[in-house]
Amino acid sequence: MKKLHFPQPYQHNHPPIRDVNELFDEQLGFGERAADWVANVVGSWTFIIIQSVLLAIWVALNTMAWIRHWDPYPFILMNLVLSLQAAYTAPVIMMSQNRQADRDRVEAHNDYLINQKAEEEVRVILDHLAAQDEALATIHDTLEQLTARLPS
Repeated sequence: MKKLHFPQPYQHNHPPIRDVNELFDEQLGFGERAADWVANVVGSWTFIIIQSVLLAIWVALNTMAWIRHWDPYPFILMNLVLSLQAAYTAPVIMMSQNRQADRDRVEAHNDYLINQKAEEEVRVILDHLAAQDEALATIHDTLEQLTARLPS
């Protein structure tokens, strides 16, 4: 009978997989957390609604003259406030976006490494299955030969 050959058992020689998001969150500084917070708040419907209500109140109070006009039409002070808000908010949002892009790059690289490991393990499984197929074929042939020698 032909000697059966099986591959060596697979050794998992890689560290456990960590969540990239947790790693990034552990490394965040105050400025990065603040930029994310500003981007989340400014990019919400709550912010848009509150800001719209405040602007409507500003316009109403300055047009109806219920109190002293501190910013008469064409609302130059309101434009200045909105311009300042935009001037500071845009770069902070860009900092948050850049950090998110860095996180996405690291996560994509991590996915690539995991896919490489998975591909290696699938190859090992396929090699082991091929060895099992060969062993089963050898066992089948041996059984057929033994069955043929039995008296009828």
